[in-house]
Amino acid sequence: MFGKKNRKPTDKGISGSNTGDEKTNTLKKELIDNINLFRSIFSQDDTLVIRSFQNKYLNEAKCCVIYFDGMVNKETLNEDVILPVLGNNLSEKISKHNLLEELQNKVITSNKVNLETDLSVIIEEVICGNTVFLLDGFDSALIICNKGWHSRTIEEPHAETVVRGPREGFTEALTTNIPLIRRRIKSPKFKIKYLHVGVRTHTKIGICYIDDIVSKDILREVEKRLREIDIDGILDSGYIQELIRDAPYSPFETVGYTERPDVVASKVLEGRVAIVVDGSPFVLTVPFVIGENTQSCEDYYNNYIFSTINRLIRTTSSITSMSIPAIYLAVVTYHQEMVPTRLLLSLSAARQGVAIPTSLSLFLMLLLFDVLKEAGTRMPQAIGQAVNIVGALVLGEAAVEAKLVSAPVVIITALSGILTLLNIKLIGAVIVFRYIFLLLASVIGIYGYIIGFMFLLLHLMSIRSFGVPYLLNVTSVKDQAGNDMWIRAPWWDMTLRPKIIAARNLVRQTTNKRRKR
Repeated sequence: MFGKKNRKPTDKGISGSNTGDEKTNTLKKELIDNINLFRSIFSQDDTLVIRSFQNKYLNEAKCCVIYFDGMVNKETLNEDVILPVLGNNLSEKISKHNLLEELQNKVITSNKVNLETDLSVIIEEVICGNTVFLLDGFDSALIICNKGWHSRTIEEPHAETVVRGPREGFTEALTTNIPLIRRRIKSPKFKIKYLHVGVRTHTKIGICYIDDIVSKDILREVEKRLREIDIDGILDSGYIQELIRDAPYSPFETVGYTERPDVVASKVLEGRVAIVVDGSPFVLTVPFVIGENTQSCEDYYNNYIFSTINRLIRTTSSITSMSIPAIYLAVVTYHQEMVPTRLLLSLSAARQGVAIPTSLSLFLMLLLFDVLKEAGTRMPQAIGQAVNIVGALVLGEAAVEAKLVSAPVVIITALSGILTLLNIKLIGAVIVFRYIFLLLASVIGIYGYIIGFMFLLLHLMSIRSFGVPYLLNVTSVKDQAGNDMWIRAPWWDMTLRPKIIAARNLVRQTTNKRRKR
């Protein structure tokens, strides 16, 4: 089912915790030995905190907590761990036979406390922001979950704003993002698997899916590719996106991404797999097909007629944006007989006195537009808008006045650039193929554009995303295949999920009859 990918897999799985130069994988029974062990592992790290304390009523309750400053909630640590151990007469309440488990079950009041003996796991937990509780005379530790670092609050994504729809967006915290999805899918079939990727960062990744809908082949392939990753660190989901994607040399994305929980929930309900990466507000979804590039979450919250029109506009604008400069160049240079006489005379008059050929003018103006767009994106928002507007107006008018380019070239460039911005998800692919089409058209005219477009179609037909054809449901109309591709059909007509992706459970709703009122 899954074709070969142009990437070199490794035989290494997800690496375990790197615990430094320690020669043992277990704790000692003496508390002082364990403290010295942690100090040697995290030597020259001033953020490590080791707090030793002892209950005054029970000499055996000699213990310590180990954590990193700034990564735990100190108030809950004091109230749930240190105060209960110090402030109670433990000799009257607990048995000394297995003191560590007695403290875990009867004294420490944290809601999540686990007993652990593996030193590598203990070290990984303290690095992740948990607290380690050690007791003299025991070669095991209690892992207390009381993470407390500050993170960004939930707010509306700036890149995916909507007029109508939920305003919530993902943050950089995995523990915040997972509940945002689970709140929307209240089903026991909604499953989450955790993995750690990155030899040094040990970035936590959540694989989300619905067990009775997802394709097991796709799920296994996702896990396989994630386990094959062998890299020092994962700092954002973009790392994962590039390492697991199909067709790595294609400008078309084969792994989707979004900041919106409602979008992730809708894709998971269709049988896709979501990959949530700790430290990144962008959640990945696979498989990803070409039709998703033109879809917007707001399409499903508005009237289906209006949504269909908007979706067709996005699709048409992407094709027009990459095609119109090449077609204009081919027509005015090689196929002037295709242009009405009056229009041809007007174009010729505009070209009078312009020294630079039309082909070079288009290349330069399109490149200038892309430079201005990039500058506006990287600058502060207020300044960036001024750069885009002033730069485009002033430079465009100055170029025409100086007879460097003709006015029609400026119009074609502006039109192509504006249409590109209507579909941000395809902006990279549109820019690449726009230059390819323009280059071919400058050599052999309209035939070059046709050859380039045929190459584009062949390239799209060759791409697969986790075994699913990239052009899934583009031309098919059977079994409601086209109801949510280039158009958005009414909900009462979308009773089936996408084929191949959700082949195990195609039925989305039980009836396709519109309710009569």
